[in-house]
Amino acid sequence: MTDAELNHLPLEDLHVAAGAKFGGFAGWSMPLTYPAGVMKEHLHTRAHAGLFDISHMKLVVVSGPDAGELLERACPIEVDALEPGQSKYTFLLNEQAGIIDDLIVTKLSASRFMVVANAGNASVDVAHLTALAAGLDVGVDPLDRVFLALQGPDAEAVATEAGLPVATLKFMTGTEPKPGWFMSRSGYTGEDGFEIGLPAAEARALAAGLLADERVMWIGLAARDSLRLEAGLCLHGQDITQRYDPISAGLLWAIPKAMRAGGDFAGADALRRIIEAGPALKRVGLKPEGRQPVRGGAELFDSGGNYAGVVTSGGFGPSAGHPVAMGYVPADQAKPGTRFFADVRGTKIPVDVHSLPFTQHRYRKG
Repeated sequence: MTDAELNHLPLEDLHVAAGAKFGGFAGWSMPLTYPAGVMKEHLHTRAHAGLFDISHMKLVVVSGPDAGELLERACPIEVDALEPGQSKYTFLLNEQAGIIDDLIVTKLSASRFMVVANAGNASVDVAHLTALAAGLDVGVDPLDRVFLALQGPDAEAVATEAGLPVATLKFMTGTEPKPGWFMSRSGYTGEDGFEIGLPAAEARALAAGLLADERVMWIGLAARDSLRLEAGLCLHGQDITQRYDPISAGLLWAIPKAMRAGGDFAGADALRRIIEAGPALKRVGLKPEGRQPVRGGAELFDSGGNYAGVVTSGGFGPSAGHPVAMGYVPADQAKPGTRFFADVRGTKIPVDVHSLPFTQHRYRKG
């Protein structure tokens, strides 16, 4: 895809003015780094607060009398078990239980839900939901919003001083604080923080206000990737795709037991068969030996030289202090400490299965 074919962020001029370097990601021209560089951006987020422009992601309103029924057709989720304002991590699955996308669904009322979809999948998700909505009284409406994430241990204090209504938000809850706004206490770094969707006309003032706080700096996509990788969080398109099911991906915790047993969502039968038989593969953390990162796509071999799996994400973990990676290995060889060898341009780098996350989550759940 050429630069001319990429989508551009509504606040792109702000990133240009901040000295960002851009690159293509999921069909979007995204700020990858700023002058501080990946290492400082990553560590600043862990120590203070980082501001991320994640407007490539999509907010979708699902509303109407049958909104809950549609979501239970599409996702392994119990909408009646959610309190108003409560968010839930879930999936769209194909009929083989492969992951079409991972989503966060927030119940705003009994007939209104906010769905956050991944950038490259938004149009697929909307088409999938719309197809499943046949015969139901429900609307599936993508929103045109700027989407910002404020992440880090100072995020709550910064947001409070900026006048954002954070006091009532607990981890994995969301609200619509103003017309056209959506705000949740969630994120993608392992840190406490907030995601805020709002009209572009209001987003410039909010971004300027947050950045006026010396505890806040813009953070690019490169540091977002190292932060989420250390936190053991999956990147759709790499760590989870339609090739992998939630059991193999180690995400079965996101599916309520009642839905595993009796849910009638797309992919339910296949999911039950995989649960009964056990997965062939398992997603694991991988710690390369030495200082050389092992990138996604590197093949894994066992000590006998036999192909064993693949690295799906990898890089250096600035907070962990060593290279970090994730990948898929045979389920019976997924025990922490099991050694594999990653093929990096013909050199076999020893990598050991490592428990996830590499850095502990610091969500504020109280």
